[in-house]
Amino acid sequence: MKFSVSREKLGKALQRVNSIIGSRSMLPILGNVMLKAGDNQLRLTTTDLEIRIETAVEAVVEVAGETTVPARKLAALVGCFVGTDVEVSVNENHHMQLKCGSSNFTLLGLSPADFPNMVEVEAVREIKIREIDFKRMLGAISYAVSPDDSRKVLTGVLLTTRDNSATLVATDGKRLAMQEKSLEVIEGEDGDAIIPLKAANEVKRLLEAEGILTIRVGEKQCVFETPNFILSSKLIEGNYPNYRQVIPASFTRTIEVDSSKLLAKIETVSQVLSDSSSYVILSFGENVLKLQASSSEVGEGSDLVDIEYTGEPIDVSFNPVFLADPLKYCDAEKVKIKINDSFNPVAMEGSEGFLYVIMPIRKK
Repeated sequence: MKFSVSREKLGKALQRVNSIIGSRSMLPILGNVMLKAGDNQLRLTTTDLEIRIETAVEAVVEVAGETTVPARKLAALVGCFVGTDVEVSVNENHHMQLKCGSSNFTLLGLSPADFPNMVEVEAVREIKIREIDFKRMLGAISYAVSPDDSRKVLTGVLLTTRDNSATLVATDGKRLAMQEKSLEVIEGEDGDAIIPLKAANEVKRLLEAEGILTIRVGEKQCVFETPNFILSSKLIEGNYPNYRQVIPASFTRTIEVDSSKLLAKIETVSQVLSDSSSYVILSFGENVLKLQASSSEVGEGSDLVDIEYTGEPIDVSFNPVFLADPLKYCDAEKVKIKINDSFNPVAMEGSEGFLYVIMPIRKK
């Protein structure tokens, strides 16, 4: 195996695939990146047995072949090299020699025969969407995924397709974030798939502004493919709860507010809070929203936001982190806060297709 490749392109390719490499894997081969050279292309692959990432770069291939070498060590060396191109040769023992500028190194590799094979996915549905759109959809909801493994289905992002639209949902049982988008290309049957949060975050990291993302969903696996990468992941098995049941059918009041201003006020009054069990009180009054917070350890404070509101005053208490998250990630200049009273779920609507539902805190 022998080839040469741009140092810069090789470095970027390693950045794409190396993030899933674990430091404490029981299988040494999982710490390696598989390199396959042929047809003037170098293909790089990593896996942690749950997620698999592949990417490719142009290369001048003299002798085709494949091998595996420690992924992080290779990336560290390429990052240190100074030359324009990296010249690579691999012997029959999978010892890799790298030359770049005045640098000359050897990495000891492992046989690619031990590298896990890709699981073929028989797709039951296929979705095509702009990369930037899916990146924004994931960013708008993924923070609401539950960190509690006791309900496995809630530790992932629900991807559901119905009536030529795709919906992403995340919930931890106390709040729910949902992003819907109409699509022109959905092939196959409607249905649900629960994507592990780690895979969803990797897809979000890899997506770029331009290009089309193709999502192929199988019974137990899904594949995300763009011109720059292919990521495959196991799906979380189980039935996602009926999230639409927690969304109130109607609201008696709707208040529009500037997202950045409200977020700034929440962060300001939260400075006097001391722990995660604290809360912020939102008091809706005559054309003003008052935010209040207090703690016995730090102090107390309040701040105001101008709004258009008439009617009976309402006080509602929220977890400040849960209240701030949608304002950070929904990508909307203004949000509509929809409310019935101090005790029932409150909704926040942002940019087109975004909905966030949060349960108020009942003060003791």
